[in-house]
This record gives sequence, C-alpha cells and structure tokens, in this order.
Amino acid sequence: MHHYQASIKWQRGEQVFTDNKYSRAHDWQFDGGLVVPASSSPLSVPLPLSVAENVDPEEALVAAASSCHMLFFLWLAGKKGFIVDEYLDHAVGLMDKNEHGKLAITKITLRPLVIFSGDRQATSEELAALHHQAHEECYIANSLRADIVIEPA
Repeated sequence: MHHYQASIKWQRGEQVFTDNKYSRAHDWQFDGGLVVPASSSPLSVPLPLSVAENVDPEEALVAAASSCHMLFFLWLAGKKGFIVDEYLDHAVGLMDKNEHGKLAITKITLRPLVIFSGDRQATSEELAALHHQAHEECYIANSLRADIVIEPA
C-alpha cells in the first residue's frame, strides 16, 4: 500500500467572504516541495474571483489521467524493445451531468502522438495493444468513473 499527500492552502486575507466575492486562488504543495498555484476554473467561478493562469482541479484531473497513461505506455514500450523519442498528448475532459444528474467529468479523451526511433517501429496493432495495456494498468484510470477514450494520433 502507498500513501500520497498534497497540502492545500487558501487564505481569506482582507476579503469579506460572506458576500461570496472572495478569491478562489490557492496553492497545492506536494511532498517534494513543489508549490503549484491553483484556482477554481473560470468556467465555474467567473474572473476575477478565479485565476485563469492557475491550474484548476478539472484540468489537474485530465492531466493526471493523461500523465498516468503516458507513464505506463513508456514503461511498456521500453519493455517491448521500442525506443520512444517523444510523446505528446492533448487530452480533453468533458464536464456533463452524470447518471445521478450531478456535474462530473464524464469523459476524458486522450490523443497521444508517439514518435519512435530506431529500427523497431510500432505497427498500428502494436500501438493499439500498448495503449490498451497502458490504460488497463493506469492507477488513475482504474480510480475514475469517467470514460477514458484513447484516440492515438
């Protein structure tokens, strides 16, 4: 069993708070010391109460799913003798109502483009198999109820 931690820090400062016009900006701090500026999404809480430049939880969820898939893909590709030079993904999460009528990220679409080098180039079947196995192994995908679709470039 493993434990993962994150510390979240928000401060009211001089804001009234009860008028609901307080900043949603806050920080995420991780075990290695990295601090990431975070905020609610401007799609949920309009500017200037949100900070568009900061990471929002919805983006972070999509990025986590994409990152987890990529890390397993790279591991599996290396085990199979492929050399991956570059992996790019432009992942998209869809916010919609779930089966209970609640807003949720209901679908995450990963669009990975993998660039191989060397003599061993993946066939479309091998590429599909690597993505399938990476999806099956991904901890984040195994933790979410949202559909995660992989559409390799």
